[in-house]
Amino acid sequence: MGLTIGVDIGGTKIAAGVVDEEGAILETSTVPTPSTAEGVIDAIAEAVRTVSTGHEVEAVGIGAAGYVDDKRATVLFAPNIKWRNEPLKDKVEQRVGLPVVVENDANAAAWGEYRFGAGQGHDDVVCITLGTGLGGGIIIGGKLHRGRFGVAAEFGHVRVVPDGLLCGCGSQGCWEQYASGRALVRYARQRANATPENAKILLALGDGTPEGIEGRHISQAARQGCPVAVDSFRELARWAGAGLADLASLFDPAAFIVGGGVSDEGDLVLEPIRKSFRRWLVGSQWRPHAQVLAARLGGRAGLVGAADLARQG
Repeated sequence: MGLTIGVDIGGTKIAAGVVDEEGAILETSTVPTPSTAEGVIDAIAEAVRTVSTGHEVEAVGIGAAGYVDDKRATVLFAPNIKWRNEPLKDKVEQRVGLPVVVENDANAAAWGEYRFGAGQGHDDVVCITLGTGLGGGIIIGGKLHRGRFGVAAEFGHVRVVPDGLLCGCGSQGCWEQYASGRALVRYARQRANATPENAKILLALGDGTPEGIEGRHISQAARQGCPVAVDSFRELARWAGAGLADLASLFDPAAFIVGGGVSDEGDLVLEPIRKSFRRWLVGSQWRPHAQVLAARLGGRAGLVGAADLARQG
């Protein structure tokens, strides 16, 4: 199969791109994400039609945040769009006249990194995305592991603290409450409130109050050596690395790939994650260690991965 289209459904925009067999994006189109569930489907179709003009496209892959069934056709549940048992494949196919594959967005991003990014050369890879929440994907023996019902690798909702912080999923103590962009902001605000004298740089980047601290401020302040910002990254990394150690006990991959907005900070966050991973890995001194690698494709991973999964059929 030649050219395919990948679609990445974001909170504010829907991106579609024509992708070739080497993972190169030849053309892209974006449209705003509508506020209604049916409107999102129409917007996907519009983006696909726009980007396919002038190209011989053979299939479409869609990355959707939520639970996707084992047939890669129905979105069982989407937290940010009111999709419940939504037959997304059928509805988009009817609108664009092309075969459609639907995949969880984190799975699509993991596949993109495996095929064309940091995972190249490895057949057993576990990916985590440290964004607003925490997502993931599993490749075993060169194949995407989706589980019997299609909803494997929801790492963010593994409970790591019994009766811990309330999560948006309704449970308590989920991993993403301790290792995510949202968690990073919480750490920084708490520390700035407790020791404002150590957070002068960080506070000055916002509105002067702990409540005004945002993720971008923490990154800027950490690069300037702000103790509170640096310590907040270390706290996130401690939880992220400990979680990877648990995943190593489950899957024993050759490599972990860390993506998402938080990972854009490079070694500021990756080196502490590696240190925590080694600290908590059971039998660390007696066993081979998986590599902990930075994702390479950035925001393109989900689109490229979805397009390639459509090519796989």
